[in-house]
Amino acid sequence: MMVGELEAYAKKNKINYFLFNFTDLFGTQRAKLVPAEMATRMQKSGAGFAGFATWLDQTPAHPDVLVMPDPDSIIPLPWKPGVAWVAGDPWMSGKPLEQAPRLALKRLIEKHKKNNMLLMAGCEPEFHLVNADGSAPSDARDTQEKPCYDQAAIMRRLDVITEICTTMTQLGMKPYQNDHEDANGQFEINWDFNDALTTADQLCFFKFMVKQIAEKHGLRATFMPKPFINLSGNGCHAHLSVWDKGRKKNLFEDEGDKEGMGLSQLAYNFIGGLMHHADSLVAITNPTVNSYKRINAPRTLSGATWSPNTITYGGNNRTHMVRIPDNGRCEFRLPDPAANPYLMLAGILAAGMDGVEKKMNPGKRLDIDMYAEGHTVKDAKKLPLNLLDALRNLEANKMLRSEIGEEVMSGYLKLKNNEWNQYCRHLTQWERDTTLDC
Repeated sequence: MMVGELEAYAKKNKINYFLFNFTDLFGTQRAKLVPAEMATRMQKSGAGFAGFATWLDQTPAHPDVLVMPDPDSIIPLPWKPGVAWVAGDPWMSGKPLEQAPRLALKRLIEKHKKNNMLLMAGCEPEFHLVNADGSAPSDARDTQEKPCYDQAAIMRRLDVITEICTTMTQLGMKPYQNDHEDANGQFEINWDFNDALTTADQLCFFKFMVKQIAEKHGLRATFMPKPFINLSGNGCHAHLSVWDKGRKKNLFEDEGDKEGMGLSQLAYNFIGGLMHHADSLVAITNPTVNSYKRINAPRTLSGATWSPNTITYGGNNRTHMVRIPDNGRCEFRLPDPAANPYLMLAGILAAGMDGVEKKMNPGKRLDIDMYAEGHTVKDAKKLPLNLLDALRNLEANKMLRSEIGEEVMSGYLKLKNNEWNQYCRHLTQWERDTTLDC
């Protein structure tokens, strides 16, 4: 990183302030607002944060976390002219902070680049536009039993959806379609896939941008996995492929695939790794108490949850955890948008490449409706029913902990177990309704 790059960018692009950003273990974005004329100085020293005040496993006695900006990640804010967002890497005591999620992903990417393999990913984060307190969809007329692709509903939210899409186009993210999703008040915007680090940066920025633009229009955007118990939840499906590091050849693609799916043996082994580690990986891809109300949900108003509950794969079939929609890629349908983008893609990369290295067989492809016929598959592994079971599985998974980084995983597990314990101390209305007169 050349000192002075940010200041030069600011002069060229009329930027007055930079948001020096980093993402903590829980995926919460933290930032300091740095005047452009001080960017060179701050680029040398880093912006100082108290780690204990964020979701990092630190105490008030720890020294400053210094966030060093990555100029390659700069994104201006078209809805706030004069401000630019820049992802950064936390350092402490003169060295990279081991538990920083973005650095964990970068370490794994570099490891596999040495073997001429680069994970490419495209993510599909769904979100709801809701009222101020989050108790209902913002559009009172959005009441269809099957609202997916509802033309009238998306037109009633045209101003906010098109502003988000136009902003993404201006920023070079290449969005290619917008739609109303399966739940009332739910939307999805798809954009081009990219290398895992760029996609993780973009996913962080996307969530920030959507919330900001929704607020501008008097609305509230939520990426909560299951905001309404009777409606489909929000997923963050990840479309995955592995390429050579020069991005010339898709190593997942094989026209001669005997299964007719257009996948290489490397791709099947990668899927095998995802399936082998799914019951542990889910603690990262589905990181909240609420996440398990999406993946273990009963039928919703529309007739389907569109979420997996078993560890299976199939062809172009959305009832499985892994779908093969086309030649040369697979779709991992497990994650939800509460996941930390950097840890999510680090976990996917670690699990998939373990499958490649150990030549894991994903088993037989299932071409059945898992929602209707899943009970006929006797050996299909189930996903954990709650966050605690998922955390216990992750704690026991030495490979994932080692590959992602022992310090980042130890901190994550400690803080997430604390979160579970806080949840258990919460008394619900359901408990009162069912137990008050016991």
